Amino acid sequence: FAQVTVTDASINAGEAVTWTANNEFLMVGLIYVEAGATLNIEAGTVIKAVQNPTNGDNTSALIIARDGKINAAGRPNNPIIFTAQGDDLNDPNDLGPDQRGRWGGILVLGNAGLNTTSGVGQIEGIDPNEPRGQYGGGSSPNDADNSGVLKYVSIRHGGALIGPGNEINGLTMGGVGTGTVIENIEVYANLDDGYEWFGGTVNGKYLAAVFCGDDAFDWDEGYRGSNQFLFAL
Repeated sequence: FAQVTVTDASINAGEAVTWTANNEFLMVGLIYVEAGATLNIEAGTVIKAVQNPTNGDNTSALIIARDGKINAAGRPNNPIIFTAQGDDLNDPNDLGPDQRGRWGGILVLGNAGLNTTSGVGQIEGIDPNEPRGQYGGGSSPNDADNSGVLKYVSIRHGGALIGPGNEINGLTMGGVGTGTVIENIEVYANLDDGYEWFGGTVNGKYLAAVFCGDDAFDWDEGYRGSNQFLFAL
């Protein structure tokens, strides 16, 4: 595999970028999929992330902004893997369940409704002054909003601190709507929660949270989705 480094990047409106399984990707800093942009990730792709990049960010993470899309459809025998730099996937014993917080995580933000006064929030784990960290549809929510697909995805060793008391969850969903598919996801050894929903209506099934440092599953701000087949250890 060739390693492709993605540094503090934005996939801009109108762009569709594909991360292919014949490469290994290294995320350095915060990678945003902006409104009107699409990130496609092929089944079997491995994405690693730097813990403390020297470019000003405290960690590395993937953020799907409102009206951006991710299409990451792995397969049962060919999942998509997000993990820390230095994780040798050929050695099952190199990073154990105590190796948490080695990078950030995945954040998906949408336009579905919240039960807050304004109906718009600023997602935890991201600079509060970053407009691409907003979620929720405000006074015109779209509960059927579609942020894309995450299927057969493994998220390992994340949950790094952005600032004091401000960790990133393995998979964070802010105002995500029912048009989004969240199925067959594994969060392993995350420092903060495995999954956290901030409002929204997205449904999920077959979600595993294993050896996470805080909650396995957490929800706030009037989350109204349905979930089946949850496993926590």
